[in-house]
Amino acid sequence: MPVDESQANERLATLAKALGHPARVTILRLLLRREGCVCGEIVDALPLAQSTVSQHLGQLKAAGLIRGEVDGARVCYCVEPGVVAQFKALVEGL
Repeated sequence: MPVDESQANERLATLAKALGHPARVTILRLLLRREGCVCGEIVDALPLAQSTVSQHLGQLKAAGLIRGEVDGARVCYCVEPGVVAQFKALVEGL
């Protein structure tokens, strides 16, 4: 297996794992529908505790699918469009 394919497989597995929970898929869909960053609306959109939503956001952020920007006492989250495009391309390459 070529190194590039091996690296692509690793990246796809990492991104797929980050999206391996329905709540994280819901969060990503919510963020993709927004033009800018979302602050408090994410917790309101899910039937989960704030701490649970924060854990899911952390996993999406660790995979690079989203970024968080501090806005005063809040953290606002946005999609990383390049990483989402990379994920789509990796899936299409299966």
